[in-house]
Amino acid sequence: MSYHNNTKLQSNGGAWPKEILAGLIGYLTTVYIVAVNGSILSEAGVSLETGMIATILASFSGTLLMGLYAKLPLILIPGMGINALFAFSIVGSTELTFQEGLAVVFVAALLFLITAFTKIGVILKEAIPESLKHAITVGLGFFLILIGLEKSGLVVSGEQTIIAIGDFTSPEFIASLLTLFVAIFLFMKNIPANFLVTMVAGTFIAYLFGLVDMSQRSIDMNSNDVLFIPSFTAAGDFEFWLAVFPLTLILIFENMGLLHGQLHMLRRQNSYNKAYQATAFSTLLSAFFGTSPTVSAAENAAVINSEGKTEKAALTAGLLFLATLFIIPWISMIPNSAISPILVIVGVLMAQNLRNIPLDDLSEALPAFLITAMIPFTYSIADGMAFGFIAYPIVKIAMKKHKGLSPVLIVISALFLLYFVMKIAGI
Repeated sequence: MSYHNNTKLQSNGGAWPKEILAGLIGYLTTVYIVAVNGSILSEAGVSLETGMIATILASFSGTLLMGLYAKLPLILIPGMGINALFAFSIVGSTELTFQEGLAVVFVAALLFLITAFTKIGVILKEAIPESLKHAITVGLGFFLILIGLEKSGLVVSGEQTIIAIGDFTSPEFIASLLTLFVAIFLFMKNIPANFLVTMVAGTFIAYLFGLVDMSQRSIDMNSNDVLFIPSFTAAGDFEFWLAVFPLTLILIFENMGLLHGQLHMLRRQNSYNKAYQATAFSTLLSAFFGTSPTVSAAENAAVINSEGKTEKAALTAGLLFLATLFIIPWISMIPNSAISPILVIVGVLMAQNLRNIPLDDLSEALPAFLITAMIPFTYSIADGMAFGFIAYPIVKIAMKKHKGLSPVLIVISALFLLYFVMKIAGI
């Protein structure tokens, strides 16, 4: 009997309870993103509440899109690492405003959408060496670890060094350190919804140290909080397109990898095209909701393991995300000390891709390590990528291994080199 026939029979029987439970579990394992992504977006110039509203609406619409269009039980949420790229590199390290940053998201999502309906995505995927793809993920991981440690106060700017350990006597330091240990324990014990439990426990610890603002909060939603209009005033600047470039590459590579793995778990590989297209449409909507792009959540493994198989699980999770709007006043109370350990752990998970870099081949390892080191050290994902992409053809030519270099990769490397030249020239 085919999968579709199975689904049809189950829909008349006991499918709904299992699917609703799977959607609930998926929601509980991903709802942490509302506070975490809202906190990161606040670094780009919007209020924490606005960032959380944007996160909720993007997650709601993306997850419903995945359910209704692709008929899959997958949840879409703003991607970790990509949100750091948006907040700290595209907006924070440039002269682009928040709305101009959203225009970057829109253009990157549009290019991503084009690759979803053409062979361009496959061409890009094959042109970029695997070592550089993994290096970008590792570099993003180290960047998230640094951001998490910085937001928690565990590391600070040093007087005689670039960074130093924070003040051991500070209540923020103690609360963050305790919460980090709790987060590690819960994660290693594989406690269900461990990130959500971490935020609750971390908020309680912070409350004991007098770090939680318990004053009554209310949410005042208006059109500016719900819908954004991306600004293309900087579209004529080279800086704008240089921001589009790395975001587009990361959207393509990350979503290809996530969807391939999750559909394999579901045994629904034949649904890849629609899932990829739904994800691309969702990233486009993100620009209008005011957030960094959505991706298929890594926590979808929990949905699949809970026997979520159809769109019913996605619809359940999506509606629960929408209901989260009503508890924003309470989510706003969550302090940085309760959020930052999650950034650290997610960063460690991303950094595990280091094992996929061929360390025994220096022509691959050297450019890859430049990316992983320079992303956190320069506090810029685009700059870090530039070092590795420029070095890659140089190293290959020096070691007489240049025959495998693709024209597409050489063009990409040349564009990054031009970017550095223009920086030197002050353009």
